[in-house]
Order: sequence, then structure tokens, then C-alpha cells
Amino acid sequence: MKTGYLRQMLRGPAMAVLMAGLGAAIVLPLSSAAFAAPKKEFKLAWTIYVGWMPWQYAAETGIVKKWADKYGIKIDVVQVNDYVESINQYTAGGFDALTVTNMDALSTPAVGGVDTTALIVGDFSNGNDAVILKNKGKLADIKGQKVNLVEFSVSHYLLARALSSVGMKEKDVKVVNTSDADMAGAWKTKDVTSVVTWNPIVEEVMIDKAARKVFDSSQIPGEIIDLTVANTETLKDNPDFGKALAGIWYETLALVVSQSPEGKAAREAMGKASGTDLAGFEAQLAATKLFDQPAAASAFTKGAEIGATMDKVRRFLFEHKLLGNDAKSVDVVGIELADGKVLGDKKNVKFRFTDTYMSAAAAGKL
Repeated sequence: MKTGYLRQMLRGPAMAVLMAGLGAAIVLPLSSAAFAAPKKEFKLAWTIYVGWMPWQYAAETGIVKKWADKYGIKIDVVQVNDYVESINQYTAGGFDALTVTNMDALSTPAVGGVDTTALIVGDFSNGNDAVILKNKGKLADIKGQKVNLVEFSVSHYLLARALSSVGMKEKDVKVVNTSDADMAGAWKTKDVTSVVTWNPIVEEVMIDKAARKVFDSSQIPGEIIDLTVANTETLKDNPDFGKALAGIWYETLALVVSQSPEGKAAREAMGKASGTDLAGFEAQLAATKLFDQPAAASAFTKGAEIGATMDKVRRFLFEHKLLGNDAKSVDVVGIELADGKVLGDKKNVKFRFTDTYMSAAAAGKL
């Protein structure tokens, strides 16, 4: 029981805060020692989400092996059933790369001392994340309710943005921390009247006739960004790993958007693997701004929007005391943008955006 309790206490951003408070010694040896030397075998963690299903398909169909073989390396693509747990495992040094959102990459590994680089900006949520109420049709009806969500994740951020749009604050509701793996089941219980979650869970919840979507990520476009990130030292010491990841990604995305029989088969397989069907998966894709062309992904990464978004995100985290126990300002952790500008402490950059690998893919130089 104590072990389970401690594990629950160390989930997600809460773990990062504890790591930051106890000292970087817990994490820094992992990032500086375990990842410093060039290596031949790598592990990427992913969880089920429409924007990350290409990794599973690429692994199953040999695309991962094709690109890994090209660079003389091995890449193990591992599904983790719980999203927060995947972030925890990456932060603890169990994985070299991870599928994660922009906010969660900052709040956990970066704050925990693990220097992390976003090398692939895959998409941004354009309706896939949503606030859902039971038998209530207006966002304002959420006042006074318990809201089930993955605490301090992008769902929490979406809730805060939603509440501010109708003049409310978090004190007007009560947040109930709920694992994404348990969310759909929780919705079916009598006591749960509102949830904030992401697809494919949104799709599953919305099957219920009592479910009413009252706010979604299309109302804050470009703010919930889905990334593939890697340990910065790993990437620096092993650039071929980054090249292989980019090659895998864009070859697979070409199938995702293709209207050919092969493209349809790929989308159908991804839908089935994520617990839906072809129509369901394509509906989720429609609620996703997918950067299937590397040039478009690179342009977005170098644009002003990401800097503005990350400023909102870091302020949200600071307000929730998630930038470390001793953080006295939003500037405690540095965020390096693709143009070289830094938000926050230039001497403590722990989260970085780069267009290097996307630009190489766009130029056909992988």
C-alpha cells in the first residue's frame, strides 16, 4: 500500500516538483551519465492518441526498422498504457524519446532537470481535447462541479483557459485527479458529472447521450501541441537517432494523409489499434491540425506562435507551483525557441525547440 501511495504521489508534474525540491542529483546523473556516450540502441515511449498512432503503425509495418537500419541503430517503440507514467519513465531515464505535449514536456522532465528537445512538432489539437458535462449544455454550468481530469496536464490547462473564457476561475470548481486510463470508466459512474480529456477518450465518452461537449481545443488553436521529444544529450551525441526518427515520422505521415488504398488501410489499422474504427479515426484526424509536410512543421516551429504559447504555459505552471518548490518567478527554467531566443533563465535551459530534423526532412537530406 505504501509503495502504491508513493507512486501515485510521484506521478507527472508532482514528481517533477519533488525532484526539483530534493535536488538535481536525482535526475542529473541520468541525463549526464546514462545518455552521454554514443549508443546504438534507443527506446521511444508512446501512448494512444490520434497524433501519436503513426509510431505504432511504423513499428508494426517495418518503417521503424527500415530507417533504423539505414543509420545502423536499433529503435524500440514501446507503448505505455498510462500517459503520465510514460512521462515519468522518460524523466527517470527509462526512455530516450517520448511522445508528449508541449506543456507536459516542460512541467515534468524539464522542471525535473532533464534537458529535453522537441525535434518533431507533429500537430496541434484542434478539437481533440474537450470539456464534457453530463446533461448540461453550457460551460457556465460547470460552476460548483467536481471535474475529473489528469491533474496538471494539458487537460488542466484547457480547463483553466475554458473557465477564463466565461469569467470563472479554478476556485469555482473542484479538480479530481483521474488517470487517463480510468477516465472513460469514471464517466459512467453516477458521481462523475464533468470531465476534461482527450481523444480517443472524448469519442468514447461522447457516445453517452448525456454527454455535452461545452469547450474544446479548437477554441484555443495552436496551444496544445503534440511533440516527439528526446533527451538533449542523447540527441547531441547521436544525431543519427534524430534523423531516423524524422525519417520514420514523415514516411508514415505520408500514408496517414494519402487517399490511396494503402493510406486507407493505414488509417483503418491505426483506428483499430486506438480502439475505434476508420470513421472514428478520421473524425479524430479532422480535429487535429496535422503537420504532415515537414516544411510546414518547420515553419510553425520557427513562428512566433510557439513563443507566445509557451509563455502562457509557463505562467500557468508557475501559478500552480509546478516550476519547482523554490521557483520565485516564471523565469526559473529556460525555454529555448527554434530561433535561439530564450524564455526564462538562459543559464538553466532545460526545454528546447529545434527545426533541424524537420528542415532536413523538408530538404530531402535525411
